[in-house]
Amino acid sequence: MNLSMILEMVANNGERAVATVGDRSLTAADLDTCARRLAARVRDSSAVLYLGTNHLAYPVALFGAALAGVPFVPLNYRLGEQQLSALLERHPGATILRQDDLVALIDDVPDDAEPAELEPQWDGDAIAAIIYTSGTTSDPKPAVLRHRHVIAYVLNTMEFASAEETDASLVSVPPYHIAGLTNLISNLYSGRRIVYLSAFEPATWLETVRREEVVHAMLVPTMLARIVAHLGGEVANVPTLATLAYGGSRTPRPVLEHALRAFPTTGFVNAYGLTETASSVAVLGPDDHREAIASDDPAVRDRLGSVGRPLPGIEIEIRTESDEPVATGETGLIFVRGEQISGEYGGRSVLDADGWFSTRDLGHLDADGYVYVEGRSDDTIIRGGENIAPAEIEDVLLAHPAIAEAAVIGVSDPEWGQRIVAVLVGDADPDEVRQWVKDRLRSSKTPDTIVFRHELPKTETGKLLRRTLLAELENQNA
Repeated sequence: MNLSMILEMVANNGERAVATVGDRSLTAADLDTCARRLAARVRDSSAVLYLGTNHLAYPVALFGAALAGVPFVPLNYRLGEQQLSALLERHPGATILRQDDLVALIDDVPDDAEPAELEPQWDGDAIAAIIYTSGTTSDPKPAVLRHRHVIAYVLNTMEFASAEETDASLVSVPPYHIAGLTNLISNLYSGRRIVYLSAFEPATWLETVRREEVVHAMLVPTMLARIVAHLGGEVANVPTLATLAYGGSRTPRPVLEHALRAFPTTGFVNAYGLTETASSVAVLGPDDHREAIASDDPAVRDRLGSVGRPLPGIEIEIRTESDEPVATGETGLIFVRGEQISGEYGGRSVLDADGWFSTRDLGHLDADGYVYVEGRSDDTIIRGGENIAPAEIEDVLLAHPAIAEAAVIGVSDPEWGQRIVAVLVGDADPDEVRQWVKDRLRSSKTPDTIVFRHELPKTETGKLLRRTLLAELENQNA
């Protein structure tokens, strides 16, 4: 099965709106017509490169590429000229769709661009999309998703046309993120109308939820934190919002607890996945959140810090660096396997002989199968021969009432190998902060240095740019 088959299924909805931006909507028939027109233009291209914001043209570009049998490549339009040029050079012969080109995709396409007939593509092994990883610890890599990977995710997690005709889903994640792509496909497949925000702002997000009577929304943690801060302790007045998914990076526990109080009638969903896994592989659902909040059992309450259990069709194992399985509750590398797992970069597969993909995330499984992600293995600090996970220290720092954000980095040190530097957003006495950590962990995990900043460097999806921060700290000490 191929993504163009989903377009064919959706097109049967005719004049029903499938996507909305502001006061304009795209119907199922519009989407089908515009995608076919674009496909006629790009069938001889090497790829379709999308360089725009969330827009009604986004689904047109994705399905136009699928119909033409060429890869869809959403790029970060915010990149600097040098970075963007380097990515464009990787795709000679591609059709480039910039922000100024998007209106023409849904308005001004010439009638003679309409093909007489374009049959849906069937090849599940063809490349559906190439999405560049965010590059928080290394240069961006071209993660290849074939049609069968994306289709497997949709079929294993969604039921066709299961939503009510009036259901709307609010999408504010950027279009070059894997969640932007899979949110589009899964919402169309389930029958939800997609409401796009071209730029995120807390007040606008809340107003859009109310105006469009949004039933489902997905946010990255920084967006959730900004909404909570905007509400200032008040309860959000969003009666139609049934589910609110969050993910893409670690969500600080205080932010989640404030959000649960701000949206008391909304079911929360924590989704864990990677670009290379075609979106989510594990989910902590609404019932898990409610049970954790209500429970007196510390082990059950701790599940708020987990990413839930594997989705249907997904297997998860925890292994050592030497590829040996670890016992329940022990920390190791998270490996995943399933039909939706790609694990491919530019034609090079990194799956092992049995189809397992190493996420390079550290974590553990509890006795009930809940997955806990403790951070990236690349982030591990080795101080005096001891492996230290920054996430453990960051969680303790974020529990301090005067600290809003925290990043813990290992900086080169001639005596210890690495010393621990905590970069914080907030206002507190450094010695008092160090004592706070020491009282809750131990001396070897207490930051050697405390640095305060107005903000931390992050991607648009809220992932901390540790490589950028480390370079800045190393340069300061050079």
